[in-house]
Amino acid sequence: MKKIYLIIVLVFSLVSLCLSCLQDENKQSAYDITVDLDYRAFQPGEVIKLSIKDISDIKVVQSRFLGKKYCFGKGRNASEALVFIGLDLGLKPGTYQMDISVLYDDGKIQHLKKKISVVEKEFPVKRLWVEEKFVTPPPKVHERIRWESELLRAVYDIFTPRWLGDGKFIIPSEGKAVPNFGERRIFNNKPRSSHSGVDITSPFGSPVKASNSGKIVLANDLYFAGKTVIIDHGLGVFTLYCHFSRILAKRGTFVKRGEIIGEIGATGRVTGPHLHWGVKILGSRVDPFSLLSLEFE
Repeated sequence: MKKIYLIIVLVFSLVSLCLSCLQDENKQSAYDITVDLDYRAFQPGEVIKLSIKDISDIKVVQSRFLGKKYCFGKGRNASEALVFIGLDLGLKPGTYQMDISVLYDDGKIQHLKKKISVVEKEFPVKRLWVEEKFVTPPPKVHERIRWESELLRAVYDIFTPRWLGDGKFIIPSEGKAVPNFGERRIFNNKPRSSHSGVDITSPFGSPVKASNSGKIVLANDLYFAGKTVIIDHGLGVFTLYCHFSRILAKRGTFVKRGEIIGEIGATGRVTGPHLHWGVKILGSRVDPFSLLSLEFE
C-alpha cells in the first residue's frame, strides 16, 4: 500500500507541476504584445502611426525616437492605444532606433526596439514673386509677427491625450492639389523657409472642409498665413488651413470630418487664391498626403 501511495503522490505532484508550468507559460505569453506600424514611407515629411489593439492589461506605453518622448493615448476604440510620430521635413537620412516601453498593470515592464531607416528625399526649388512687405516686413509689423509666432508655439504645445479623429483623413478642398510639400522657396530672389504644406488651387470663395474631426484651437487672421484655422485631432496631431477669405469656424468648438470651416481666399503671403494645407505632429512638419495613406478603424 505504501508503494501505491507513493506512486499516486508522485503522479499528483507531476500533474500539479505541469499545470503550474502551463499557467506560468500562459501568463508569460500575455506580455507578447504586437505593435503595428502604418506608414507610407520612411522619408522626411512622413508620418508613422503605431498602434496596440488590446491594452486591457497595460497601464502606460511610451516611445522614444530622435530624442523625443511620445506617449500612447487611447484611440476611438477604448481598447486601442495609438501614437503618431512625424519624420520632420528637415530630418537627415540614416538609421534611427525607436524604443518602446510597456508598463503592465502588475508592474512588469517590457522593452521593444525597432530600427527605422530613413532614406533621402529631394525637394525642388521654386521662385515666387509677392508683395515686398511679405518678404521684408516693415518695422511696424515686427511686434505683430513676434506675437503670432508665440501664439502658434503655444497652440502646437497643446496635447490632447486621446484621439479625436473619426476614420480616414480627407482632402479638405475639391480644387487641384499641388504636391509641393518641402519646396525650397525663394521669394523676390530672397531664400526663405521650405514650404511645409501643400497648396490646393480652387476658385475664390470655394468651401474648405475639416480633413478630420477635432477641436478648433485657432481661428485668426495672421500676417503671413492670412485667415487661418488650426484643428487639434488629439495625440499631438494638428492640421492647418491658411489664406481663407472667410473663417466659418470658432475657436474652442468641435468640428466633424467634412464640416465646412472656411472659404478659399488670398489673404497673407500668396500669389493668388488657394488653400495652404499643413500638418504638424509634436512640432514635426509632415506632408498632409502621408496622413491620407493611414488606415483607421
